[in-house]
Amino acid sequence: MSSESNSTGSIDPAGEARPDAFHATLHSLRVWDSALPGFDPAAAPDEPLPLFREWFVHAARAGQLEPHTMSLATVDGQGRPDVRTLMLHDADARGWHFASHATSAKGVQLAGCPEAALGFYWPSVGRQVRVRGRVAACGPEESRADLAVRSRGALAAALTGRQSEVLGSVEELARVSAAAWERAGAEPDAPAPTWTRYVLEPVEVEFFQGDAARRHVRLRYSRTADGSWGRELLWP
Repeated sequence: MSSESNSTGSIDPAGEARPDAFHATLHSLRVWDSALPGFDPAAAPDEPLPLFREWFVHAARAGQLEPHTMSLATVDGQGRPDVRTLMLHDADARGWHFASHATSAKGVQLAGCPEAALGFYWPSVGRQVRVRGRVAACGPEESRADLAVRSRGALAAALTGRQSEVLGSVEELARVSAAAWERAGAEPDAPAPTWTRYVLEPVEVEFFQGDAARRHVRLRYSRTADGSWGRELLWP
């Protein structure tokens, strides 16, 4: 089928999206066409954790897919920013928890500069949460316990290891992964020495409630010198 006969006219003969189709699609997109929840910052709690948990549960119950996914931003040894998406493992009085290999790009970057930021976006309710702070690596026992409660697939991925290293071929990945899945089934307690649980201790947490009229509400919590939390509103 030629590109001229394509019903959308958006695919060229090489099977790639045309630039005009990309821009037309990009500029046609809209956000927050449905009703959004309200947010009264005056009624917010004194600390950010209870509000985060409340917003998290609300987003999940509102149908937000994978509300536990988040962006983690770090910097490398040259000060260049890096970001990726991963899963939240917990949020408690210690901070926001996640896990990875200590030998991965993020693990190496956190070892060199343990300052990081997290970003949550729940478009179904027009809400974002941003968290900044210092990251600490948990010990082997807690890191192993983190992996023990996860799925066989998570253990297999951890046993595969070599995260962020250059891969020779997809066939190599399939072969190593298959062996890891087999071992994860036979040894559910198999050790993954580089698997590490991390905790980001927040010094700043911002809550963003979108508004269709662009009167977005932004509430920022900041840790004070005495360890308590101060609050302030931000212009959208």
